[in-house]
Amino acid sequence: MLLKLQNIILEKIATGLPLAETVDFLCREAEKTAPDIVCSVLLLDEENRIRHLAGPSLPKAYAAAIDGVSIGAGIGSCGSAAYTGKPVVVEDIETHPYWQDFKHLALVHGLMACWSTPMLVSGEVVGTFAFYYRTPRGPSALERDLVAACVHLCAIAIERDRRIAERRRLGETDALTQLPNRARFNDVVQIQAGSGRQWGLLLTDVDNLKMVNDTFGHQAGDDLIRMVARRLTEHVEPGMAFRLGGDEFAIIIPCLEDLDPKTLAADLLASIKMPCECDGHLLYPSITIGGARAAAGENPGPVRQNADYALYHAKERARGRYIEYVPGLGTAIVKRFRAIHDVDDALREQRIDAYYQPLVEIATGRLMGFEALCRMRMPDGEVVAAGHFQEAMKDAHVALELTDCMLEKTAADCRRWIDAGLNFGRVGINLSAADFYRGGLTERIAKAFERLGVPLSAVVAEVTESVYLGQRDQMVATEIQAMRAAGMKVALDDFGTGFASLTHLLTVPVDIIKIDKCFVHRMVHDRAGGVIIKGLLDIAHGLGMGVVAEGIEDSEQAARLTAMGCKSGQGYLYAKALDRTAASSLMRAGRGYITEDHALLAEAGNDRLNLAG
Repeated sequence: MLLKLQNIILEKIATGLPLAETVDFLCREAEKTAPDIVCSVLLLDEENRIRHLAGPSLPKAYAAAIDGVSIGAGIGSCGSAAYTGKPVVVEDIETHPYWQDFKHLALVHGLMACWSTPMLVSGEVVGTFAFYYRTPRGPSALERDLVAACVHLCAIAIERDRRIAERRRLGETDALTQLPNRARFNDVVQIQAGSGRQWGLLLTDVDNLKMVNDTFGHQAGDDLIRMVARRLTEHVEPGMAFRLGGDEFAIIIPCLEDLDPKTLAADLLASIKMPCECDGHLLYPSITIGGARAAAGENPGPVRQNADYALYHAKERARGRYIEYVPGLGTAIVKRFRAIHDVDDALREQRIDAYYQPLVEIATGRLMGFEALCRMRMPDGEVVAAGHFQEAMKDAHVALELTDCMLEKTAADCRRWIDAGLNFGRVGINLSAADFYRGGLTERIAKAFERLGVPLSAVVAEVTESVYLGQRDQMVATEIQAMRAAGMKVALDDFGTGFASLTHLLTVPVDIIKIDKCFVHRMVHDRAGGVIIKGLLDIAHGLGMGVVAEGIEDSEQAARLTAMGCKSGQGYLYAKALDRTAASSLMRAGRGYITEDHALLAEAGNDRLNLAG
């Protein structure tokens, strides 16, 4: 009989029946074998409290009353057996000292005696298996054999259940931080959405993790991630902080009535920014947080997306701070995502190309050089300017990919023109902040052009004022110095739209300034625009820098610029951006108008200035 029971239980264990169902079935079979008994199985929790697992005939009120009782010497039969690791037989609950504090719970249900046996897994007590009797007595020989078999089978079932739970835990746990991972987050957020309460979600990125990895090594980066995880868990409910991967973390706020997201975010930002030691290096970490609130029963998908929008916005506009999603915030970001997707497709399908806007001598209209401009050919064949996908270029990855593509296209065109005997002067290449902050920009440009035998003296690196003024960690200044040392000219684009540009020109000099088109457009009808341009021209000439006026659209603007001493410019008055074939034709028509040393002559006192387009 016992052998048959054992085979049945082992089969249920092997087929993966849940532990509670397996043990419940075992208790029922045991009670059929010995009709006078009431079977009970308890497990120990992490705090050594007994927890009800199975007991189909045990009164529910009694099971609930003892659930959560701490084990110890003299704590009933089960509490004592679990504590000592030895069987405890109490033949009369009413008179036994172990039951003095608990007998009223048992006797009212007709439970008169109790025999409890500890269950061990790998030498550790994990719970108890007990027979209650309805008359004062001890176990029979049959019952001893039955208990021995049941305890053994329960231990097997519990051990297997623990192994399954551990595998599940490992599968849902981030190895580096021991926080729940993305898989567990996905499960918990679904549970939270069905809780019937308002809840909140915070998504956070660790700022400058790549810089830490590159500067101090990946061990320091790992230490930083672990530190952030530890500090996050100090402020949130247990199990509600998750590492989603890389430098990404998520925090679920189970109930907005209990905790406001802004308050929690402020606590997290303050806690994280405290200095810490990572692999022997003192760091001052920071995080950026985006958050969203969810109504009771709201689908978690849009909530996660809204928090993503908020984080994306925060990383661009408020790094190191918290931004909470508000309706409308996602509109611009969706537009950017769509633009990024379009540019990624165009790069993959080789639909990004270089067009060239001529740089001319204003007084004569003669060709002096080009500015390479990025164009994207749409699937229907339409060619659109960079302004149509400007949002995508705010993404560092896209900006870097576009620059690499433009370097390759422009270098190849320069090589063709050289081979054809066409004198193109210099070609300007537009550079983004991402290009500078990635590092190694001069080497990237040199590799693209020198590989095809195009001298760097033919290249003008065009830097916008917004990038130039940033000078984060002197990276921009250092790179500009490197480019000039390598033989390139550096042009400061959109000049006059920034702040304190003149101060920067003293510490980070460039070769050319390009006056922003907004001043050119205003100069005819607004005296202030002309005054500013005249002032910029005088300053540039005094510093030995060349000047290019952008956005010249009519002859009156050209005449005024010439009168003020501006020698070169570009704009629709002369030509829009041309494809390589049209640019080649223009050079053939203008052969001989570009000086042999690829220089532009301009007056700045008695200086001979080297300018380029």
